[in-house]
Amino acid sequence: MAAKKPEWQAPKPKKSVMQWLLDSDPSIRWQVMRDLTEEPDELVAAERSRVASDGWGARLLDLQGPDGTWGNGTSTPEWESTLYTLLLLRDLGLDPTSERARTAVGLVRDRVTWGPEFNDTPFFEGEVEPCINGGVLALGGYFGETSDRLLDRLLGEQLKDGGWNCDEVIDRNWTRFSFPTTWHYDVLRGLDYLRSAGVEPDERVDEVVGFVAKRRYQNGRWPLHAPHPDPVHFDMEGGAGKPSRWNTLRALRVLDWYAAQG
Repeated sequence: MAAKKPEWQAPKPKKSVMQWLLDSDPSIRWQVMRDLTEEPDELVAAERSRVASDGWGARLLDLQGPDGTWGNGTSTPEWESTLYTLLLLRDLGLDPTSERARTAVGLVRDRVTWGPEFNDTPFFEGEVEPCINGGVLALGGYFGETSDRLLDRLLGEQLKDGGWNCDEVIDRNWTRFSFPTTWHYDVLRGLDYLRSAGVEPDERVDEVVGFVAKRRYQNGRWPLHAPHPDPVHFDMEGGAGKPSRWNTLRALRVLDWYAAQG
């Protein structure tokens, strides 16, 4: 069922907001060009290619050790580890076909394992925890290292309610938007996932999309509500309450996704 038009109307982004978004890191700029300003594909691809050589993406790639890992190994320290650094690189939109991406992923594939605790299973084969394995499978799909065995394992562990091992209890923190999200869930993250998956919105998202629209500041930007305390390699946004390019980008494209339906 197509979504009904909401009673609220989200104003179009100001030119100053769009310029502010474009005056940023390549990882944000190429997504703005693709999702908001609808630039030609060749221009978007050219800007995306810079993620591997300039800014945050290049900084993360530079932090990889000669053994293929980030941090102290596969998942420690958690948000600076190989797993979560690769997930962040995916969020930044690192082109998986780029030379630097292939080199980095090749090192992970050939040298990184889950350690003796998991019989030195190769990284892209995963370990035993479904949330970790879901992230590994997503990375395998993105970077071209998919494991059929890991896919079969996850499908075999699906619960009767359609989920895996997580209890979905409503949490008021879901209304506080942050980036990087690490393992945390919030409603903006959920909506942006539905958008990227090509799901057609219906009346079940009316209220929460309206909530996202109302969280916009008068200057047309969304704030960083609550940076998660998890340690990360470096700060990208400037702290709680500061205007957030990541939240603004994601909120604007969610609103566009919703408004285009029905």
